[in-house]
Amino acid sequence: MKFLAIDVGNTRLKWALYENPHRQAPLLAHGAEFLDNIDKLAEGVWATLVPPQRMLGCVVAGDAVRRRVEAQMEIWDAAPQWVVSSAAEAGITNGYDFPTRLGADRWVAMIGAWHCALAQGQARPMVVVMVGTAVTVDAIDASGKFLGGLILPGHGIMLKALESGTAGLHVPTGDVREFPTNTSDALTSGGTYAIAGAVERMVQHVRSHCGTEPKCVMTGGAGWKMAPSMSVQFELVDNLIFDGLLEMAARRFAG
Repeated sequence: MKFLAIDVGNTRLKWALYENPHRQAPLLAHGAEFLDNIDKLAEGVWATLVPPQRMLGCVVAGDAVRRRVEAQMEIWDAAPQWVVSSAAEAGITNGYDFPTRLGADRWVAMIGAWHCALAQGQARPMVVVMVGTAVTVDAIDASGKFLGGLILPGHGIMLKALESGTAGLHVPTGDVREFPTNTSDALTSGGTYAIAGAVERMVQHVRSHCGTEPKCVMTGGAGWKMAPSMSVQFELVDNLIFDGLLEMAARRFAG
């Protein structure tokens, strides 16, 4: 049973085709497209794939983009299925005030992180960080309950906000410095340390709440940019949302 996982973010669509819907399944093909280019998938790279029988996706870019993706999937018989956050799934309990309003990407990433951690040993509190167009920093306790999380702008949004609201800040991207001495470095360093500080604060909150050191996991297209500037120990995972989709699909499509 070939399985297609799709992650539609605010900037890009990422996809991966697996031999079957299981977290240890062999990866057959994968790719990514900017949202402006997704209308070419059916006649492009997807036309060469072995047709999937099952599909599960995560979309945060809105209904219009979701419909565009579904139109490209009409070359196959696989019915599109999209994750909606729920009160509980795959061992995770959703502590959001209104569970269905939690971003699907955050929900899927937490499920992926939780099961990756379980595969490495016993359950423990976690902080799950996604660094992309936006940044999310989510907390899970040792029982698998989502405690809550932070949302803040990513690097690009921070820079655009400063450029639009402050005269004279149209400068190229700089480097991260401890003591920036030019505007480019000051902007890049400020954004990087703002994200790092949010992660560090959440780690402190979880440590205090749970009485033990949490495992910190980071993912997202810009995660590698943060790695040199982090003061807490963390694991950088490339495809956490795909891990979560596979874990959910293994349960939904069992049998």
